[in-house]
Amino acid sequence: MPSVLVVEDDQFVRSALIRHLTEAGHTVRSVGTALEALREVAHFRFDMVILDLGLPDLDGSEALKMLRGITDVPVIVATARDDETEIVRLLNDGADDYLTKPFSVEHLSARMAAVLRRARATAEPGAASPRVLRVGGLAIDPLRRQAELDGRRLDLTRREFDLLTFLAARPGVVVPRKELLAEVWQQSYGDDQTIDVHLSWLRRKLGETAARPRYLHTLRGVGVKLEPPL
Repeated sequence: MPSVLVVEDDQFVRSALIRHLTEAGHTVRSVGTALEALREVAHFRFDMVILDLGLPDLDGSEALKMLRGITDVPVIVATARDDETEIVRLLNDGADDYLTKPFSVEHLSARMAAVLRRARATAEPGAASPRVLRVGGLAIDPLRRQAELDGRRLDLTRREFDLLTFLAARPGVVVPRKELLAEVWQQSYGDDQTIDVHLSWLRRKLGETAARPRYLHTLRGVGVKLEPPL
């Protein structure tokens, strides 16, 4: 039974989330401040955190950074902010997904299910250790979840690592965006902006740009491929 921590200071919203999640079979704990959330994750094991950004003691984006410093638990950010720059920053700071308020409980359930499926697949031990993937100067170790470029360790978020690993396992192959959504995000539908955000941050960490790609190449209207630089 998945356990969820709800971090929400609005009592009405908090009660509604607790009721919905409990009815869906989750074990739920809830707090109303960022400091309480940090204490909770330090003392209890959760399968997911739903984090509101408008907290009374600390901005939720700062709370997210602090959470990422002590745990890799999947985090879905619930925010009334729909600014693209803000969303990009949240994803880069370690959010696994986000929902813009107001949202339906059905939408929340779908996003939670997708994030939990991906987290379980990542944690599930295989029968054999995955081999280290090498593409040019890239070396990716799926078991240790570590990636290096020319011997330098890359600091990747969970989703960036999953995206890079998926593409590196298919070097030179153009992967359609729908396939990326299905396999990396575990979603049958979604917004291309989600992929573009992560590609943008991956390119920055690989020392390239969309205008001058080295490893990541986007074919407009077709998909994305990863291949060694010429």
